[in-house]
Amino acid sequence: MDAFLAASRGGDFEALVALLDSDVILRADRAAGPTRVPIVLRGARNVAKGASMAAERVRFTRPALVNGSPGLVMAPGGRLFLVLAFTIADDGRVTEIDIIADEDRLGQVEVAVLDA
Repeated sequence: MDAFLAASRGGDFEALVALLDSDVILRADRAAGPTRVPIVLRGARNVAKGASMAAERVRFTRPALVNGSPGLVMAPGGRLFLVLAFTIADDGRVTEIDIIADEDRLGQVEVAVLDA
């Protein structure tokens, strides 16, 4: 998560791609995106491009455990806005990212913020 945050904060697209499995899948619920429809992105370059588009939100992002697994939380002003739950393969690459921003779903997520 630290490497993902560093690459995102630094705008290092190639470093983001290197952290992702080539077949990574990102799923974002309808509340996470600008269009209010669920989003699904596939492939390392597409997912990294999507992460780059959210770069302005990164300053409010912290490493966390999301339902006991590695993740990130965005909480501007201390208010939970969204979580990113990661699935990581044995080789350390990210294979899935689930972005949860829907208030009802956020209320069901267990979050433990980690020191950055």
